[in-house]
Amino acid sequence: MDERLETEVCYRHPGRATRLRCSECDRPICAECSHDAAVGQKCPECARPEGRHRVIDARRTTASPGFDTAPVTFTIIAIAAALFLIGFVSPDIRFQLFDLLQSDNRLIALGEWWRVLTAAFLHASLTHILFNMWALYIFGPRMETQVGSVPFAALYVASAAGGGAASYLFGPANQIAVGASGAIFGLFGAWIYVAWRLRATPGGRAMFNQLGVLLLINLALPLLIPNIDWRAHVGGLVTGAGIAALWAQFAVGRPNVIQIRTWIATAVFIGIMTLVILL
Repeated sequence: MDERLETEVCYRHPGRATRLRCSECDRPICAECSHDAAVGQKCPECARPEGRHRVIDARRTTASPGFDTAPVTFTIIAIAAALFLIGFVSPDIRFQLFDLLQSDNRLIALGEWWRVLTAAFLHASLTHILFNMWALYIFGPRMETQVGSVPFAALYVASAAGGGAASYLFGPANQIAVGASGAIFGLFGAWIYVAWRLRATPGGRAMFNQLGVLLLINLALPLLIPNIDWRAHVGGLVTGAGIAALWAQFAVGRPNVIQIRTWIATAVFIGIMTLVILL
């Protein structure tokens, strides 16, 4: 057996083992980077139409996450942390913020539809915000560097809306909720879909199994810990996975992939908010 095939990793995703190679430049590629050609498969650069080649900075996918590589992720973390700290220092301001922005199903039904989204920037306790922002730090930067900051922002907002909408549409009429869990589960759902697509490769299969175990643990938490809004978790998860599936179907391999991803996630967000307003 060729030992080279045992140790090769995708040249764009160093953490993914693969046995696929570009039929033109012979570089190793993972399933996500593979584009069907008339003969064999090609990497994104070789599959790109003439005149639209660009240089990929490997440091953006391998360096430690920071604001320069994932500005949207760290801006969201900063906003959530700032709101929490302001509320911690001033209980009066905290009360006003919650009164204006928290998800309150009774008020949403009366027309305050923005609450399904703004609740994602508020957190009830230090443990609550630490857990959510840690999860965002784990799942956010790598996805942002891979799909682009603007599509990532649209995915995050759409997932927050999806979680908030599920909490509103399927929760009790008197339910009040805060937290970024819906948006975080949206990123989780997108990663699970990517791992599922790569399940034929050793790296993809390992990632899918790990994420599957993590998903089961998180879905079981509401059974053990009271006051967890599992509806928001499921709503965000489905929204994120759905957007990732649409990206794979209509955006991957296209010259204007960033714009297409942004349009898709924005369209999903508009559809969710329209549903909330109409119902």
